Amino acid sequence: MTQTVKDRLVSPSYCLILAANFLLYFGFYLLMPVFPFFLVEEFGVTEGAVGAILACYTVAALAVRPFSGYLLDTFARKPLYLLSFLIFTLIFGGYIVTGTVLMFIVLRVVHGLSFGTVTVAGNTIVIDISPSSRRGEAVGYYGLANNIAMSLGPMTGLFMHDHVSFDTIFITALCCCFAGMVFASFIKTPKKQPMPRAALSLDRFVLLKGIPLGIDLLLLSIPYGMTTTYVAMYAKNIGITGGTGLFFTCMAVGLAISRLFSGKQVDHGHITEVIHVAFYPVILCFLSLFFCEKVADVSMQATSIMLYATALVLGAGFGTMFPAFNTMFVNLGRHDQRGTATSTYLTFWDVGIGIGLILGGMIGESSSFSYAYLMGAGLSLISLFGFVLYVAPHFHRNRVE
Repeated sequence: MTQTVKDRLVSPSYCLILAANFLLYFGFYLLMPVFPFFLVEEFGVTEGAVGAILACYTVAALAVRPFSGYLLDTFARKPLYLLSFLIFTLIFGGYIVTGTVLMFIVLRVVHGLSFGTVTVAGNTIVIDISPSSRRGEAVGYYGLANNIAMSLGPMTGLFMHDHVSFDTIFITALCCCFAGMVFASFIKTPKKQPMPRAALSLDRFVLLKGIPLGIDLLLLSIPYGMTTTYVAMYAKNIGITGGTGLFFTCMAVGLAISRLFSGKQVDHGHITEVIHVAFYPVILCFLSLFFCEKVADVSMQATSIMLYATALVLGAGFGTMFPAFNTMFVNLGRHDQRGTATSTYLTFWDVGIGIGLILGGMIGESSSFSYAYLMGAGLSLISLFGFVLYVAPHFHRNRVE
């Protein structure tokens, strides 16, 4: 009976952090496909410049992640979580009054800084309040909240873009994140043992043993960033003018379904095997996105089916990988490095997303977004070889039980 209670995953605090995480990411995903249209329609920004401007958010997030990991490992985590959550929420109100591209960039930078902190804090807290024997499941279900938000957010944002003003969309995002912050305030976290004071070193900010894994993850996040940011514009360019929000829904369904079993496989010890298997559908999906433009010249109906089927399988591939990658980073660090491990994981992810934003915009402006996805297939293939030949063996040699 004691063992059962000890390993129980569902608790009031765990449910609260799932709700808070969902609402945080709903506000985030609500605006993700809308921002390119906002910049183009309100400020006349070119497609190439859109990527660079939006990447400011990611650059700011990744710049603060190593420091947020150190702070979370050093001080109480919940106050930092709530403070960053509050700042993240308030910035949505700033978008309403922004009148210049420069002001928008400043707001995006501050938004990125707060996002970088609140996501590291949330990921670290969910590990703190979950039993270690069910860590893969805990992380998987926590990410599932992101996926549900990804299913509803972009679709809702694109629908609202067609029917209401940008200000209304911003207010909606603000209200959702404020509700999430209220849920977060009721989370009960375990008392953190004070960390002994020691000289600062690089491994307090970056999990050095996780760098090879991070580089491998970065190669995957580049095409992921290209997809989530530009797929709506890509679909419009090839003639799919309605229902692009359905792409995100299909992708989120794939993410959600795969997370239901991938976390359990991770907890059973099949961490590297889970990632290895998931590489193959991901690579094929980016190739499929590349060929969508070619198929569009023959049949628009076939293109639509191909696009949405690709979204479903792509989501399943990434949904299988995410809990395993996250768990690998945590298992490479000591117990007092959970914040650092999580920040390193998310930092490499954000670097790739930022590169994807810039490259995707540049490729889309100079030729076609389809070539961005062809590049994505190539990068994923390189990531696969790196994972099999070096990263997986490195993990098994250095993991901390």
